[in-house]
Amino acid sequence: MKLIIGLCLLCFLAALTFRCKDRESKMDKQNSNFCNDLHKINQDSFKKQIDGKNTDLYILKNVNNLEIAFTNYGQRLVSLLVPDRYGKFDDVVLGFSDLDGYRNAQEKYFGATIGRYANRIANAKFSIGDMEYQLARNNGVNHLHGGEKGFESLVWNTRQISTNEIEFERISEDGEEGYPGNLHVKVNYTLTNSNELKIVYTATTDRTTIVNLTHHSFFNLAGEGNGTINDHILEINADYYTPIDKGLIPTGKLLEVKGTPFDFTSGKPIGQDLRDQNEQLLFGNGYDHNFVLNKFPKNEEGLFFAARVKEPLSGRVMEVYTNEPGLQLYSGNFLNGNDIGKSEKAYVLRGAFCLESQHFPDSPNKSNFPSTILKPGEVYTSICVYRFLLDKQNIIK
Repeated sequence: MKLIIGLCLLCFLAALTFRCKDRESKMDKQNSNFCNDLHKINQDSFKKQIDGKNTDLYILKNVNNLEIAFTNYGQRLVSLLVPDRYGKFDDVVLGFSDLDGYRNAQEKYFGATIGRYANRIANAKFSIGDMEYQLARNNGVNHLHGGEKGFESLVWNTRQISTNEIEFERISEDGEEGYPGNLHVKVNYTLTNSNELKIVYTATTDRTTIVNLTHHSFFNLAGEGNGTINDHILEINADYYTPIDKGLIPTGKLLEVKGTPFDFTSGKPIGQDLRDQNEQLLFGNGYDHNFVLNKFPKNEEGLFFAARVKEPLSGRVMEVYTNEPGLQLYSGNFLNGNDIGKSEKAYVLRGAFCLESQHFPDSPNKSNFPSTILKPGEVYTSICVYRFLLDKQNIIK
């Protein structure tokens, strides 16, 4: 009798375990379908061959259901799903639902890693010692974001380390886009359970060169395609910025932000001063400027607090931490509605902002700017952390 009761109990427990696992499996599938429906991305639409190399889509997730999609074409962040103060998830980066969208877009840098040199180099040339190097003139007479075919247009070798970590790698060969040295680049992305996207860039070279890498996601914390970012509240931890000339090249000066439209030290709407007839805003058609970051406060890892952005309606907050001396603010000045994104919405003027941690633009030609020289035997290391938070005040019940 005891044997029969024991067998019955075992059968019951086995059936209960099976039902629980089946329920968990269905919930996981529902969550996956939810995310796929939300960002409208099909992995197969990212499977192609470009320059003889295979492209694909890769997903990172954390325990809080944040989800990020990458493609190894241009090492692009395709989607980033974060909740608002009510628990509703939205995709907060601009982009496309297939690879062709990126390749045919008017704006070529959506979500990409930029290199070898982020931002502009005056007259598309620089010198190391007595040797002068000529680069592509792909921004008027200047060089922009690594050239005609920079890191954003190349297929990277990929290693997905875990469900929340991925690494991209390639060798930029000596002479690529005019740059000297074989540059071995690795970029590691980790989506932490503290809702941080941590980006770590490392590079080595066999010949003295310059390097300045950054990440170029276009953010809208109200959701991609959901209007402008003019009402986003932005704080930048910088008392100085680098003014530019008509060609958007830094003049070499450092100017105080106090009393100018570039003062974000206390936080203000991005669009508050955009109609100001300030010469610098006219040159850039808005904000397209490098800010000189203060070196305090720091987080637990010793990274500088660089910026904080808050979207008032959703309550989404994004903070930026870095070891870089500069942060480029770009206010979506050249978005014009021609690119139609993942939600079939036009990406309009001021429809996104970029916050790019970096060394200063044109540093190779400005001896008073922090150096971007990398020599054999040295390791270039750059870190950027985008941290996502919620402002739960003023919740409407």
